[in-house]
Amino acid sequence: MTPQPHPQAGAAVKAADRAHVFHSWSAQDLIDPLAVAGAEGSYFWDYDGRRYLDFTSGLVFTNIGYQHPKVVAAIQEQAARMTTFAPAFAVEARSEAARLIAERTPGDLDKIFFTNGGADAVEHAVRMARLHTGRPKVLSAYRSYHGGTQQAVNITGDPRRWASDSAAAGVVHFWAPFLYRSRFYAETEEQETARALEHLETTIAFEGPGTVAAIVLETIPGTAGIMVPPAGYLTGVREICDKYGIVFVLDEVMAGFGRTGEWFAADLFGVVPDLMTFAKGVNSGYVPLGGVAIGPEIAETFARRPYPGGLTYSGHPLACAAAVATINVMAEEGVVENAKRLGAEVVGPALATLAERHPSVGEVRGVGMFWALELVRDRESREPLVPYNAAGEANAAMTAFGAAAKKHGLWPFVNMNRTHVVPPCNVSEAELKEGFAALDAALSVADEYTV
Repeated sequence: MTPQPHPQAGAAVKAADRAHVFHSWSAQDLIDPLAVAGAEGSYFWDYDGRRYLDFTSGLVFTNIGYQHPKVVAAIQEQAARMTTFAPAFAVEARSEAARLIAERTPGDLDKIFFTNGGADAVEHAVRMARLHTGRPKVLSAYRSYHGGTQQAVNITGDPRRWASDSAAAGVVHFWAPFLYRSRFYAETEEQETARALEHLETTIAFEGPGTVAAIVLETIPGTAGIMVPPAGYLTGVREICDKYGIVFVLDEVMAGFGRTGEWFAADLFGVVPDLMTFAKGVNSGYVPLGGVAIGPEIAETFARRPYPGGLTYSGHPLACAAAVATINVMAEEGVVENAKRLGAEVVGPALATLAERHPSVGEVRGVGMFWALELVRDRESREPLVPYNAAGEANAAMTAFGAAAKKHGLWPFVNMNRTHVVPPCNVSEAELKEGFAALDAALSVADEYTV
């Protein structure tokens, strides 16, 4: 679709937004939201007719791009047949979505509890773990994000937690592996894995193994920096959980449904959790949907004991119809395979080339359509391009980088000292080439802030 300029309409949308919409994670008077007129495939455009290649996939959820006709049609057909129905009933779209998801989850995670998104999926996974074990504490990693609701944001291990953290949520944080900025003075992946696992087990020992209900980890941390765990780490966590009777929860809200070139990132590591959360890519965000995939032991806990939790819109028919269509589209069109191939053959090599050209790139890491560039002021010392959690003038380098990307028609995902490369999983090679050219230009601006 060719965008047509409608600046007056855009001004009206913007005015209404500024007058009435309260935006998340923002100081309301300090933001200037772009008024979006439309979207299709890997692109969206504003009311002035400017088109942007979306290297954010929305918020890493449009895994099949915007406005896929088969998913739009499925939503329309479901709306004509049954727009909504209470969660206590068996509904075709809900049953089929659960079946398709269970077919793709690792191991025997065969029961699906539907939520409205990722944060409430994490909330319910933690509740299930606590009820299953009878224990109060939850362990999670620094450099993580698990959602904005009260329990989920306390499990989160980045600054978004701070304002809501009263130290009363029963959450203990620990360091997960990240060799580039190792907290364990490691020099190799093997050292990082061994030392991170020793640190985790020591933390459990000092917290009291009999008090820990769950360990919650993003399989591959997303907004924290797409830090692919080193070989053996997740297997080691699985073994520690088994040793102490702790529920192992993997958060696949961002990494799931093709993002890593597998249906779920857990498949990359051959590990099966007890509970796994999902959302985002399950239906490309077309209608809000999330959920918890449940293993047999925890399912058995609630076989004759009521689970004390639920949502009015659990398994909403429109959302589930979108999920059914999305999963079928991904299977029919080879979307997961496309993400895997492009990640290995196109994205990885292209980003490595950019890293060679630009002193602001300290590290390239990722898999499939899930990549990050760590931006630095000094490659040798690995000094970050801006300070941790920088804002205002202290964040000038990242602000300039983001503005340069947008100027060249690329909408970037910028977070702290990183830019993420997370386009739709069915992005084309031509679109990637266009994006890398814009990224190249933007990195030249970041280079100006290096020593």
